[in-house]
Amino acid sequence: MICDLCPRQCAAVRGEKNGDGYCALGTLPKIARIAPHYWEEPCISGTKGSGAIFFSGCTLRCVFCQNYEISANGKGRYITPAQLSEEIKKLEASGTHNINLVSPTPFVAAILEAFEIYKPKIPIIYNCSGYEKVETLKKLEGVVDVYLPDFKYSDDNMALNFSGAKNYTDTALTAIGEMLRQTKTAEYDDDNMMTRGTIIRHLVLPNHTKNSIDALKLLAESFDSPLVSLMCQYIPCGKAKDTPGLNRKITKREYEKVKNALFELELDGFVQDLSSADEKYIPVWNY
Repeated sequence: MICDLCPRQCAAVRGEKNGDGYCALGTLPKIARIAPHYWEEPCISGTKGSGAIFFSGCTLRCVFCQNYEISANGKGRYITPAQLSEEIKKLEASGTHNINLVSPTPFVAAILEAFEIYKPKIPIIYNCSGYEKVETLKKLEGVVDVYLPDFKYSDDNMALNFSGAKNYTDTALTAIGEMLRQTKTAEYDDDNMMTRGTIIRHLVLPNHTKNSIDALKLLAESFDSPLVSLMCQYIPCGKAKDTPGLNRKITKREYEKVKNALFELELDGFVQDLSSADEKYIPVWNY
């Protein structure tokens, strides 16, 4: 397979278990964890949990990634599309509110094949970095019900330095525009669980409140009443412990400054409590 799934366009040759592209992944899904997840937004996790499938690998290399062990180091186990469809069935049968595909981009072809085998009756969530290609997202139209993209940066230099991504800002804004086109106005069921829509996440980084405020401004300018989830869960993980400026949690003052900007821009959505910046919320990778 010659890969053209992500904005890097590295034209990687990918076998089943490895490839020569940026992500170094093969075509078979590589899985780090499959289990109910209770720490997403309230309309995603609810009381029964979100049926999270954490894929190994990523199209980014964020130095601060909380999932660094699987995103950068690629730890996980291989499964076939048929096996993936069985795992989706099990999650649905367990009572989770939805199927939550976390960092799924490198495995879109296999995921679509799994859904051809079995399509659950609960919403399907595409939980991604925001660094996505519109042509790939269009393949998901009619399959994905809810998008959870990050919008990490308003500063492309930061994106390159911290995540190894060129032209992140425009690429992510264009991708989010496609997600919003597909999902339109958010819809909820009788239990206030999201059944259709897009929630744009932004993680506040220490020493970079300007990036966060400018990112919120861009979202307000680019889209009509977007739902934004402002996150303060940052913990120095991965290489961040050794990266000046990123080697601490954010302060209350930093978070309040960004949160005030969110309110001044009249952006609707969700905010976290500072207590969420705790390692206990990082999943255990059981592969």
